[in-house]
Amino acid sequence: MKLKYNIDDKLPFGQMMLYAVQWFILAVAVVATSVFVAQGTPGEKLFYAQKLFAVMGVTGLLQVVVGHRMPLVVGPAAVLLVGVISSLGAGADTESIYSSIAIGGVLIALLTFGGAMRYVQRLFTPRIVIVILMLIAFTLAPVIKNLVFPAGSSSEQYLFGLLFAIVGCPVMVVLNRTLRGVAKSLVIPIALVAGSAVYYAIFEASSPVASAASVDGLLLSGFSFDWSLVVAFVICYIALLINDIGSIESLGAMLQTEGLDKRLKRGVRTTGIMNIVAGAMGVLGPVNYSMSPGVIASTGCASRRVLIPATLMLILCALSSDLIWLLTNIPNPVIGVILLFLMGTQLAASFEMLHSTRSVQSFADGLTIGLPLMMAMLFQLMPRGIVPAVVEPLVGNGFAMGVIVVIVMEHIVNRSSAK
Repeated sequence: MKLKYNIDDKLPFGQMMLYAVQWFILAVAVVATSVFVAQGTPGEKLFYAQKLFAVMGVTGLLQVVVGHRMPLVVGPAAVLLVGVISSLGAGADTESIYSSIAIGGVLIALLTFGGAMRYVQRLFTPRIVIVILMLIAFTLAPVIKNLVFPAGSSSEQYLFGLLFAIVGCPVMVVLNRTLRGVAKSLVIPIALVAGSAVYYAIFEASSPVASAASVDGLLLSGFSFDWSLVVAFVICYIALLINDIGSIESLGAMLQTEGLDKRLKRGVRTTGIMNIVAGAMGVLGPVNYSMSPGVIASTGCASRRVLIPATLMLILCALSSDLIWLLTNIPNPVIGVILLFLMGTQLAASFEMLHSTRSVQSFADGLTIGLPLMMAMLFQLMPRGIVPAVVEPLVGNGFAMGVIVVIVMEHIVNRSSAK
């Protein structure tokens, strides 16, 4: 692939800012689709969004300067979004949830010392990785349903959500296939803007929030340890680690970067450290997103320096409550349909990997993939109160239980046919 600018190239100021704006728009879209997980009053939700934007901006800046030093978009980890929503559904408190996120960040950072990461990678065969990719999509399905059809909405709003899903998803597929160059990387931002514009042309917009919560709430009010939650989030962090490694390695291979092993360790370590920070601040932890190679391929610019002004703009956004309100005031049905499309692409990636790795060669191999998905949905939809409260945050987390089931299926139950 021929590039206009390589990984360490310096650009003229005008061109650098043009490319930076493109990365900034993409980063805003990635972060904005996760803000709905915030809890509390409108002011507290706004402050949550400010903290989330700040953490993602700082993480992205650290990654391109001292981490993996490659042009990768950083955003909230979808698997942690699954973990937080599942834990809230199981009745866990926010202090325990985000304390568990901080603990997970510590474990990720520690894995980068010595050769521990290599042993973890060996445990996760292609079949397990495929199931993990599918599990994220499957376990987000109830969340997507609740976003597309928000509780308490009118029948007209429900109809809008349905029609936007029916029309919007195929349109995004067509745009993704037909757009070229820079425009191809802007499918999600275009959908966010167009969907919000249509929604507010039909329904009344909410009033702006006057101000965010006090900065006294910058950090968690206290550390709370719940071993069941910690186990559930450690399992979520397994998926986050696989995602992070895959994003860095795939871009490194594409750009043929030197010292990829060192870049990988620095990148994962930075991800771990910033997950500790995110947990301490009570927000979702960051991960490197795999969409970056597509952006580079379409623009021809692989310079990491472009992301420095882009991440600085993301940080500056966090300082303005009015701007954050504008950037994140996206109707729930629009967010739900965008997540529906993104999870469709996630499933498509898992099917592509299923084919390329030839992971299913027998009925038993297929069962190793199919049964964990169905078990995950069972645990995800399980009524509350049927298991002891001490284990409910773990057992009620469909993603975590699905990962446990597929590991048991792959390495114990179906071991002979898998090898």
